[in-house]
Amino acid sequence: MLKRLLFLLLFIIPFVSFGQEQDWGEVHADFNLNAQTYTEDPSINAAKVDEFFLMNGYSNIRFTKGNFTTGIRYESYLNALQDFDSRHNGNGIPYRFAQYTINGLDVTVGNFYEQFGNGLIFRSYEEKDLGVDNAMDGIRLKYRPIQGLTLKGFVGKQRFFFEHGPGIIRGIDTELNMNDLLFKNWNASIIHGLSFVSRFQEDLNPIYNLPENVGAFAFRTTINKGKFSFNSELAHKINDPKGGISYNNYAPGNAAIANLTYSQKGLGIIVEAHRIDNFDFRSDRSANGKELTLSFIPTITKQHTYTLAAFYPFATQSMGEFGLQGEVNYTFKKKSTIGGKSGTQLYLNYARVNALNGGHSVLTTEPSETHTPILISIKGEDLYFRDFNFGFKKKINRKVKVIVNYVDLIYNKDVIQGKNYGKNIHARIAVLDINYKIKPKHTVRTELQYLSTNKSDNYDVDQGDWAMAMLEYTVSPHWFFAIADQYNFGYTDHDGIQHDPLHYFNVNCGYTKGANRFAIGYGKKREGVFCVGGICKNVPSSNGFTLSITSSF
Repeated sequence: MLKRLLFLLLFIIPFVSFGQEQDWGEVHADFNLNAQTYTEDPSINAAKVDEFFLMNGYSNIRFTKGNFTTGIRYESYLNALQDFDSRHNGNGIPYRFAQYTINGLDVTVGNFYEQFGNGLIFRSYEEKDLGVDNAMDGIRLKYRPIQGLTLKGFVGKQRFFFEHGPGIIRGIDTELNMNDLLFKNWNASIIHGLSFVSRFQEDLNPIYNLPENVGAFAFRTTINKGKFSFNSELAHKINDPKGGISYNNYAPGNAAIANLTYSQKGLGIIVEAHRIDNFDFRSDRSANGKELTLSFIPTITKQHTYTLAAFYPFATQSMGEFGLQGEVNYTFKKKSTIGGKSGTQLYLNYARVNALNGGHSVLTTEPSETHTPILISIKGEDLYFRDFNFGFKKKINRKVKVIVNYVDLIYNKDVIQGKNYGKNIHARIAVLDINYKIKPKHTVRTELQYLSTNKSDNYDVDQGDWAMAMLEYTVSPHWFFAIADQYNFGYTDHDGIQHDPLHYFNVNCGYTKGANRFAIGYGKKREGVFCVGGICKNVPSSNGFTLSITSSF
């Protein structure tokens, strides 16, 4: 019934408006299509695909008039691209909503995205590149009764592909701006927040007595004063047994994050830490992977954008980890010895993530099997990830700009990807990016990258050494052309199997006009892991054509 009502509202209200007054409202829409052909290629382990051509597509349509907004999203997976879950299947309208605002009250019925604080106990969001969309379906209220006080509340179920998860989710969030409420003349900004989220899921387990109501709460503080900014959040989740058939962990979970930043002209410093223990919170206790997540743990490692630098991305370990990160950004002034004519930007970054002391919290039906990790421990614990990287950006003259990056990392593939190698991977990556402006609107960009893995007995060689070269030509604002090649030098894996050298060659071109963008490409994709913000997916190897079309109005 709700779907029909929203559908009628979307299409009837504009016409009613036309007949009543001149303010007809506004309609906005966007369209996205990604398609690929798949050819069997044994040289890169690209398996035969039953369907030669696969496609993901969607379109959003939104109507706004005054304080009222309504919209729908149509999605099509015929069939879904290989790097997406096959349960993305078919066509449908999984997202529709109506929203109205009056006198500080914001009401939404239908689907919505929301986040409390940093997202530790609740984040509903979409990330199309990862195939993640855990939109809520229900009712949400936002209200500002007085200046400095914001209230949020909702009840609903989470999207599960074209269905819903079994859990009923309820949440409330309060945010207090202390400056607006009490300290109007302070030269510092202080904001406090308090959140609570609960999941109700019926207990159908014939053996274990599982809690049907599971709650989590969080407290956060943000302080801004002068050049300093501090943000922290603490969260606790009551016992939430999960583990498939056994449901053997009855321990509560907790999470804590904190970051401190300092910024002034030419200088920026970031220091942050987080501690996660048994904090996998979902709307379905039996879900796994990226499915039906309520909690979101912000990654504490640098998100590399260059291809080989992102070869070993870190995936946040929600069951237990302790992480530290620090970064310094500094700009050498113009006309200084290092700055030269245009100045030089330099950054230095270090991140480390390890296991908790003895592992994450465990509380089973056997009292002897209880464990409480030490609060802070970075010595002698299993290392999950370590990344030391630095780089600089410099404009040589009006035509030439250079970027140099270097990355030295240690990667625990057993933990992050669920492998069984027994050894960590130690990789070093160098990147050179040169941008040359031939003439106005005409630019050539070259990337040269090299990745080398440690060949000692202490580390796994994994896939050995790689090199990459890319040449891109851009004619602004319409055209771009690119040619790239990733080359693997060959290696002997941990099972003693010899792998021959291999090229991953790609060509791409694109055209943009106004709000329309078309891109087509052909080449090979290597098997690997793709991550955004600490959330990852496995990408199978493939060989074929790609097509991308985006449009909006």
